[in-house]
Amino acid sequence: MGQCVTKCKNPSSTLGSKNGDRESSSKTHGKRSTIHKEEHSTGSGKSSGDILVNGTKKMEAAVESSQLPSSSGDSKKEPVSGTEESSLHRTEELFRRYKDEREDAILEEGMERFCNDLCVDPTEFKVLVLAWKFQAATMCKFTRTEFFEGCKAINADSIDGICARFPSLLNDAKQEDKFKDLYRFTFQFGLDSEEGQRSLHREIAIALWRLVFTQNKPPILDQWLHFLNENPSGIKGISRDTWNMFLNFTQVIGPDLSNYSEDEAWPSLFDTFVEWEMEQRRKEGDTKCAAASQTANLFADHCP
Repeated sequence: MGQCVTKCKNPSSTLGSKNGDRESSSKTHGKRSTIHKEEHSTGSGKSSGDILVNGTKKMEAAVESSQLPSSSGDSKKEPVSGTEESSLHRTEELFRRYKDEREDAILEEGMERFCNDLCVDPTEFKVLVLAWKFQAATMCKFTRTEFFEGCKAINADSIDGICARFPSLLNDAKQEDKFKDLYRFTFQFGLDSEEGQRSLHREIAIALWRLVFTQNKPPILDQWLHFLNENPSGIKGISRDTWNMFLNFTQVIGPDLSNYSEDEAWPSLFDTFVEWEMEQRRKEGDTKCAAASQTANLFADHCP
């Protein structure tokens, strides 16, 4: 498999340095705590030897606690229960199973193995929904933070646990407000953040429209995608505004397009689409009429 949702990329950015900064931050916090205790104890008349021993122990404890798997990136730890700690360790083990050898993230190869273990195809709707729940910023990549926060959000820390959550995740995506959030996420997800893209390539947009409407396909979708495919030279890319407004278009404009008005604030591409589609329908109607007329003439010629 060379694709993930629509098109896999191999991001060159690294998160390894971020993880190192996180550990450094935890140690610095421990040192500051030690200095504060030393100043307070000195004012109370305690010996400097006791301060050093107590401070060292506290700093070591802070360093040890910082090595627990972190999904927030914050060096300050909230107290966690034994169950939560066990879940964090299971999530860490799961993450390490698929993470890249050099980068602290799951990349294309690891993502394919992850999808294989989940028994899903990387290009199917379930993977898009999972990426939405994980709030993934890039196709075919889960950072450590995205993976940990995502597993926490869906309350799963194993392959079986994630698989068991798929039915409820798909139901969530059917709700109007949540689908709108998924729909808008999909546009950002499809952008190449490394290239600083602000619009989707036409081919990527078409693939993502087919994917995101898997569960609730609007009647006009096929005609819209046909229009995009038939006019490649006139459509260089799909802007965020056009992407967002198309969802409104499918909800407001009927399949026959009779209630569409160019006077309303629709993107200009929609005006072009409606003109093109109405022309296609007129030609199709003329063709049907001609065929029907020819059939009638043939029938009349053979009647006594």
